[in-house]
Amino acid sequence: MAGKNVLGTELVVCGTDPMTGFYRDGCCNTGAQDAGLHVVCVEVTASFLEFSKSRGNDLTTANAMYQFPGLVPGDRWCLCAARWKEAYDAGVAPPVHLAACHMSTLEFASLEELKEHAIDPDS
Repeated sequence: MAGKNVLGTELVVCGTDPMTGFYRDGCCNTGAQDAGLHVVCVEVTASFLEFSKSRGNDLTTANAMYQFPGLVPGDRWCLCAARWKEAYDAGVAPPVHLAACHMSTLEFASLEELKEHAIDPDS
């Protein structure tokens, strides 16, 4: 069963090149094993990647153990909700795809905050 997004409709695919999602299925679904809540579908930017690296999470370096290819600006990725909110508070939040953000995102950020950075604000 597909999850719901922050708009209350069916969750859509975030990205498949690179393959994203905690379950590497292209969607920002979550479950009991996903302690980091990888539920925010973003399009990463250079400033966000720098910010994340400065916080100890280098998203640009590949890690085969986690089937992680390393990201470049423009890639779509299911980001941890707490990291997105931290980036938002720091003024470097990457753009989001609302229809691909799991509804659990709303436990960390309001729909209004997400819409400020939405690529698809009228979804």
